[in-house]
Amino acid sequence: MRQIILKSPGNFAERDVELPSAGAGEALVRMERIGVCGSDFHAFAGKHPAYVYPRVLGHELACTVLSAPPNEFGISEGDRCAIDPYVNCGECRTCRMGRTNCCERLEVLGVHRDGGMQNLMAVPLRLLHRSARLSFEELALVETLGIGAHAVKRSGIEKGETAMVVGAGPIGLGTALFAREAGAVVTVIETNELRRAFAERLGWNTLSSWSEILTDVVFDATGSASVMAESLSHVAAGGKLVFVGLTSDPISLNDGLFHKREVTLFSSRNSTNQFPRIIRLLEEGAITVQDWVTDRLSLAELPREFASLQARPKLIKAVVEMEQSVVRNSEG
Repeated sequence: MRQIILKSPGNFAERDVELPSAGAGEALVRMERIGVCGSDFHAFAGKHPAYVYPRVLGHELACTVLSAPPNEFGISEGDRCAIDPYVNCGECRTCRMGRTNCCERLEVLGVHRDGGMQNLMAVPLRLLHRSARLSFEELALVETLGIGAHAVKRSGIEKGETAMVVGAGPIGLGTALFAREAGAVVTVIETNELRRAFAERLGWNTLSSWSEILTDVVFDATGSASVMAESLSHVAAGGKLVFVGLTSDPISLNDGLFHKREVTLFSSRNSTNQFPRIIRLLEEGAITVQDWVTDRLSLAELPREFASLQARPKLIKAVVEMEQSVVRNSEG
C-alpha cells in the first residue's frame, strides 16, 4: 500500500509498504480523510519540538472499520469513526489522575508514532469513536475541535464572562465555539484580513488589533512567542490566560503586570475525553464546522503540494482525501 513519510524536515517521500495486520485489541481501518494541522507544517519546517524523523504524519483522522474483534466499545465492521490519536499508558501518575493528555509516556499518532498518511492502519479499539451521521470531513475535524474544547474546560470560564480568542485559525475558531457554548461573550482577534473576514462570515465579533480591550479570559491560539507575551496585557484583573498554541521559543512575561492583576496562567495540551461530546454536539447541530475546509488534495499529491499549501491565500483548513484503492498496482 502507499505510505507518505516525512524523512526529514522539508523532505516527503512516497513508499510502498506491506499491509498491516491488527493485533489483540485492535481494529483494521481504512483511512478516509486526514486533516492537515499547523503542527504538520511546523514538523515539515523542522520547528516543532515534539516530532522525530522519519515520521508518517497525520493525527486528524477519519476512517472506516474493515474488521474488528468482539469488543466492549461497540465498534464493528463498516463503522465510520474519528480516531483519537492520543495513546496513553493508563498506568502513570497523570493517567491515574485522569489527565491522560499529560501521560508520562504519551505517544501521539502522527507525531511520536506513525500516523494516518497511509491507506490502512491497525488502531486500538479504545481510540475509535463512531458516528453514523457525520461526514468523513467532520470526523477528521473532531481532533481539531478537541484542542479548543479542552482549553475552554481548563479555563473554567462561566456563563456571562468575556473571552478573547487570539488567532482565527482552526484551533482559535474551535476554541471560540466552545467558549460560546459555555455561555461566554467572545471576541476574536485576527490580523490577517482573509481569516478575519472568514470568521466574520461565521458570525464572530472580530477585531484586527488588540485595542484597549480587557476580558475575563484570554485564549492565545497563535503559537507566537511575542503574541503570547502580549496576550497577558489584555487579561482583566483576576482573570485567566490560556496558552492554547505552543512554541519552542522562550516567552517573556511582564511579571509586574502578572502579579498586579493576579492573573492565572494555564497551558492546554491536546485533549482528554472530549471526542464523544464533540461528536454529539456536531450531530445535534449545536456546533458546526461547515465551510471550514477550503482546500483538498489527494495522498498522491501531498509530497509535491505540501510545501506551498500553507501559502495558499484562502487557506483555512486543508484535508487529504484518501484514494479508495488500497493495494498498489504492480506496474505503478
